[in-house]
Amino acid sequence: MRIYNFRGKCNCSGPYIRKRRTELGLSQEELAAKLQLVGLDLTQKAISRIETGLRVVADFEIPFFADALDVSPLWLLE
Repeated sequence: MRIYNFRGKCNCSGPYIRKRRTELGLSQEELAAKLQLVGLDLTQKAISRIETGLRVVADFEIPFFADALDVSPLWLLE
C-alpha cells in the first residue's frame, strides 16, 4: 500500500480532531481512553501523530473518532 502525503500531512482529519478535542477540554490521553471504550485501541502517541498529520487515519477509524468526539464523521473529513 502506498501512503500519500500532501504538504507533509498524511491525513486531513487531524486538525479537526485536535480542534474538537480541545473544545471538549480533553487531553490526548483522555481521548485515547474514550476511543478504547468505544472499541478502538489507540495510544496517546498515536493521537499525537494523527493530530500532527504524521499518521494515517484509516477509514474504519473515522466513525470511532466521530463517536468519541460527538461529531459527524463527515465533519472530520471536511
